[in-house]
Amino acid sequence: MQKVRLGKTELEVSKNGFGALPIQRITKAEAVYLLQKAFYHGINYFDTARAYSDSEEKLGAAFSYTREKLVITTKTTAQNEKDFWKDLDESLLKLQTDYIDIYQFHNPAFCPRPEDGTGLYEAALKAKEQGKIRHIGITNHRLAVADEAIASGLYETLQFPFSYLAAEADIKLAEQCKDADMGFIAMKGLSGGLIHNSAAAYAFMAQPQFSNVAPIWGIQKENELDEFLSYEVCPPQLTKELQEEIAKDREQLSGDFCRGCGYCMPCPAGIEINNCARMSLMLRRAPQTAWLSSEWQAKMQKIDGCMHCNKCMKKCPYGLNTPELLAKNYEDYKTFL
Repeated sequence: MQKVRLGKTELEVSKNGFGALPIQRITKAEAVYLLQKAFYHGINYFDTARAYSDSEEKLGAAFSYTREKLVITTKTTAQNEKDFWKDLDESLLKLQTDYIDIYQFHNPAFCPRPEDGTGLYEAALKAKEQGKIRHIGITNHRLAVADEAIASGLYETLQFPFSYLAAEADIKLAEQCKDADMGFIAMKGLSGGLIHNSAAAYAFMAQPQFSNVAPIWGIQKENELDEFLSYEVCPPQLTKELQEEIAKDREQLSGDFCRGCGYCMPCPAGIEINNCARMSLMLRRAPQTAWLSSEWQAKMQKIDGCMHCNKCMKKCPYGLNTPELLAKNYEDYKTFL
C-alpha cells in the first residue's frame, strides 16, 4: 500500500487513511469488523476524536492487541488545561492504549500557543513528556488559523479540508506544510458527500505534487471500504474523462456553498443546518426520492422557524450567511414538491 510520510513526525501512514467519524452510526460489532478488515488489508492509519461519541471505544475494541502496528490520531475540543487532561485521559481509556500517536486540537477558533492564557499548549507538551502523546497536531477549517499554525513552528501536523474542489489558497497550505516538513492530513476528500466519484477524488490526491498529502476517508460501510481498497490494487488514473468531471464539479460548486461540516450546530430552532443549507446541491447531485420524503419535508419546514439569532453565522468557519442560505434552499426545495 502506498505510504505518506507525515513530515517531521517520521510516521509513515497508508495513503488511504480511515476516518472514523462515521462508525459512530453503526453497531460496535459492525465497526470492529470494518476496522479490522481495513487493518488486515493494509490500512495502518485511523483518525477519530473525543467528540465522535463512541468512535474511540470502537477503535479500542478493534485494536487493543495490535496497537503497536497502527497510527492512531484523536482530537480534543478543550478550551482550557483542565478539560484537556479530562479529554486525554478519557481518550486513552476508550482507545485501550497508553499513548496516542498524534493528539490534535480540534478546530479551535485560534492557534493555541505557549503563554496564551489557556494552558492548552503547555498541557500538550507535558503530555508529550509523559509519553501519553507522541506528536502535537491541529485541525481546522479556517485558513487564517491554519496559516498561523504552520508559521508558528509549534505543530507537527495540520488536518484541513482538501479535495479537488480545493481553492488555490488550500493547495498553497499543502505546499507550505511540505516546505515546513509538517504532515498534511486531508479531511473531507469527498467534500462532505458532494463529490460522488471517489475514483476522481483518489486520482486527484495521488498526483505527484500531493505526495505529502495523507487523505482520511470517512467510512461506515463495507462497500465503501472495498472501494478504496480496490484503488490500491488498481489505482485510478486522472484520465480525460475524470478531469472533465472534476472541471464540471468545480464549476457547479464554486462560490458560497455549505460544506456540511456541522460546526454551526446545534440550532436553537432545531434546524439540521448542515444538510438543509445545501439541499439544492444534494437534490441535483443525488437521487431525489430520499430527500423528498415526508421526513425531510418536515426537516426543511423547520427553516420557517429560523429565529435569525445568527449564532450559526458566527460559528461558520467559511463565513457564510447561513440564514440566507437556508431560506434560498427552502424556496428551491419547494419547487421539487
